[in-house]
Amino acid sequence: MNRTHRYLILAAVLGLALIGAAITSAAEKSNSVLAFEQLASLVGEWKGVQGNTEIKLTYTLTANGSALMEESQPAGEGTMITMFTVDGDHLIATHYCIAGNQPQMVTTPIIEPLPKSLAFSLSHVTGMKTPGDWHNTGLTVTLEDTQHLTQVWTYEYNGKKDTNTFRFTRAR
Repeated sequence: MNRTHRYLILAAVLGLALIGAAITSAAEKSNSVLAFEQLASLVGEWKGVQGNTEIKLTYTLTANGSALMEESQPAGEGTMITMFTVDGDHLIATHYCIAGNQPQMVTTPIIEPLPKSLAFSLSHVTGMKTPGDWHNTGLTVTLEDTQHLTQVWTYEYNGKKDTNTFRFTRAR
């Protein structure tokens, strides 16, 4: 066997080893990482309306791809940020609200690798002046398809609970 053939065989073996490593790496991802990657597919701009208020969402991956930042800009109001991250077998959503508080919401352990919906429930909240202050208590994110997104936010104010539903369409 000449030297050229040896290099070709070596290159083929190395190539197959790399492909095998990539397949193994993908197979070893946890369901929570796969769910986060699906959530990260939202990167880009989205537009929606709630009542008469137009809302623009911008999703950006940050922190070397380990956090998904949602920037929510309701027309005529301040900007809010929600950060999504993986924590073991579940996801965390921390919302930085224009009300001045920061509810942290978590999913239950992710069992299904690519769920259509992710439900986050309140773990704790910081920044409240009184227990009756307005604050979000939950968020369900539903990826209808690659172009449509629904968010259902639950909240509590002075002991009363309610929900707001937002529907968004990908702008780009």
